[in-house]
Amino acid sequence: MKKRARQLGLHLNGAPGEQNAIIDVPGVLVGSTTLIQSPTDGKPQVRTGVTAILPRGHQSEPCPVLAGLYALNGNGEMTGSHWIRDAGVFLGPICITNTHSVGIVHHATVKWMTSHYQSFQSDHLWAMPVIAETYDGVLNDINGQHVTEQHVIDAILSANSGPVAEGNSGGGTGMICYEFKGGTGTSSRLVDIEKKSFVIGALVQANHGLRDWLTVLGEPVGKTMRNDLLFERESGSIIVIIATNLPMRPDQLQRLARRAAIGIGRSGTPGGNNSGDIFLAFSTANSQTVPGHGQAFEEMTHINDDLLDLVYLAAVEAIDEAILNAMLAAEDTPTFKPPDKICRAIDADDLTRKLRAAEKCD
Repeated sequence: MKKRARQLGLHLNGAPGEQNAIIDVPGVLVGSTTLIQSPTDGKPQVRTGVTAILPRGHQSEPCPVLAGLYALNGNGEMTGSHWIRDAGVFLGPICITNTHSVGIVHHATVKWMTSHYQSFQSDHLWAMPVIAETYDGVLNDINGQHVTEQHVIDAILSANSGPVAEGNSGGGTGMICYEFKGGTGTSSRLVDIEKKSFVIGALVQANHGLRDWLTVLGEPVGKTMRNDLLFERESGSIIVIIATNLPMRPDQLQRLARRAAIGIGRSGTPGGNNSGDIFLAFSTANSQTVPGHGQAFEEMTHINDDLLDLVYLAAVEAIDEAILNAMLAAEDTPTFKPPDKICRAIDADDLTRKLRAAEKCD
């Protein structure tokens, strides 16, 4: 198994949670389905999948979570976003896949919700899950729409609190980051407030950036890592999911989601014109009631705005590290279009040498 960023000895700030992953947030589970098919016997190349995040695990009764959303550049899709902006809540799993599979993933997630949550059998509830995407057509036969309903159900059912598969995994299987192989990455940070410890976790599906932009720990390493370039201009996207057990209002979560722009910017991207850079933040605190079942007056707890700087910094650090972890975990992958190239994984040893050389020069 490849080493993650901290295992390479990179000087990353902040204290991570136990698994340094979004699942360090209590109750949050992650699962995935990965589809890999080599182009043999007339079959197309398939490199795609689904990543499922369950904010409240597999509990049998629906319980919305408070949320906030921000799009740095909107050339992408995240379903349920209008209601999140208006009501500050969503219900059910978050699933991330490729651009042309949003429909089937939404369909299958609704099917899981209506059969899994008991209230959907007795009440007139509606399912409006969060489905997000990035484009994997360079490495995957995206027009073949190989993701099926069962693949989605399998990803949701597999969600657990064990180590999150990174790199060529789930929805990140066919993704490219700074012209290296990208994909799924995660990280977390601990924040202590009033003698209580809270978790800020991030998961990314990284499919963005040009090599010239790549910056790691402040060093413009992409300018000297010139092997196997793929693009003349940026055309990818990144989805960032931020989870926390810290009690926060929807407007605070929206501001937290906005800070993901700074998190992805640390690795160099300016947020390309053709990119879908869409960020969602949610809190598992403050248990919410489903529509039609609330009291006339409800109460909630939330952090004081004056303490949010700690939270913002934790999210920025976790997102930056999650992108690194996505690239470091990835494996070389042949391209689908054009079919004669290889999307290389970043060379961890080369990256480490460059960063250590830069430290000696400072």
